[in-house]
Amino acid sequence: MDCYFRQSWTDSRLQFEGPVNQLSLSIQVLDGIWKPDTFFHNGHKSHIHTMTVPNKLLRIKQNGEVLYSVRLTIKASCPMQLHKFPMDIQSCPLILGSSILVAYSKEDLIFVWGPVDLHKSMLLSQFDLIGEPQLKNFNSSISQKGVEFSMLQVNFTLQRHMGYFLLQIYFPCILIVVLSWVSFWINREATADRIGLGITTVLTLSTFVLDTRNDLPKVHYPTALDWFVLMCFSFVIATLLEFAGVHYFTKIGSGEHMESDLWEDIDLDEDIGLISTSNVDISYSITEMQKSDEMETEPETESNVMKKRSVAVQTYHVFSFWKQFCLCLSADEEYRQRNLDRRPRNNTDVMNSVSEIDRTSRILFPLVFTLLNLIYWFAFTLQTKP
Repeated sequence: MDCYFRQSWTDSRLQFEGPVNQLSLSIQVLDGIWKPDTFFHNGHKSHIHTMTVPNKLLRIKQNGEVLYSVRLTIKASCPMQLHKFPMDIQSCPLILGSSILVAYSKEDLIFVWGPVDLHKSMLLSQFDLIGEPQLKNFNSSISQKGVEFSMLQVNFTLQRHMGYFLLQIYFPCILIVVLSWVSFWINREATADRIGLGITTVLTLSTFVLDTRNDLPKVHYPTALDWFVLMCFSFVIATLLEFAGVHYFTKIGSGEHMESDLWEDIDLDEDIGLISTSNVDISYSITEMQKSDEMETEPETESNVMKKRSVAVQTYHVFSFWKQFCLCLSADEEYRQRNLDRRPRNNTDVMNSVSEIDRTSRILFPLVFTLLNLIYWFAFTLQTKP
């Protein structure tokens, strides 16, 4: 902070009479008169401007009132709570009082605020100054003897600029997440394309976040920006896992083979008859092609063997959509094997098919991501007390 720090006090020993009301003296006179030992308690590496000459001013009025002005650049510590970073509002104090080395007590020296003026065209690179500075006078005990000292404090309320973080972090992360959803419109048979797209988005987001960590605060707790990046990571990884589920549980006719060729030469469309129907499942059975007594009298030819095999009852279950979804999530191997057994002999009928999980994900993923964004921005942008 760059400021003109002005102090005024009255010393009766400096009263004078003359034709002028006040005298402008050289700063070397300061070494010969008393002056308060003002000290910035939370200041770090503060310095006085000396170009081209020391920026100091000393004036003494006839009644002994002394005005001492100096231009300072103060670098002070500001304890910040960054849970809502970069949508946070901070209150930064500047505390001044008697120097610890001399430490005039409040019986000897009392500090009182004068007018505090802010330059109207003052601009900060990362913050906006909200409202007027809050001035405070208080006494503090900083010694073991319980002696109190007069101190002053001014609080500056600062609100962080969001533009940089929106352009450099938020928008790129959102675009990467949206890019990962393109895989929902790619056929599930294109395994290499979908896996490549999913891994690329994960690695891109990881590299992007690591490169931007240098501009972010290093704190031991998660900030609002960390929660957003974590949410984007979750959606990108969920997109990749979604295809893993599609590939493992619902992909049919892409190189998977049945363990048995029991039904290889049987036309299911002709031999399967409807037994019962319900809203949950439909049961089918294969009717007898010939009576058992006739089959026993016939010779053991290849056709008779197939007829005997067809006598056995084979039941298939077509479940509702939500039950199928639960079976897929639970990795039900029996359900998966049933789907493989029911696949058509001609694989060209199911090539380039679209999974129901993909159809649902096209709507579910954008909807959930939009809903979480609304909750996120509403929760962290509420104006709260700094």
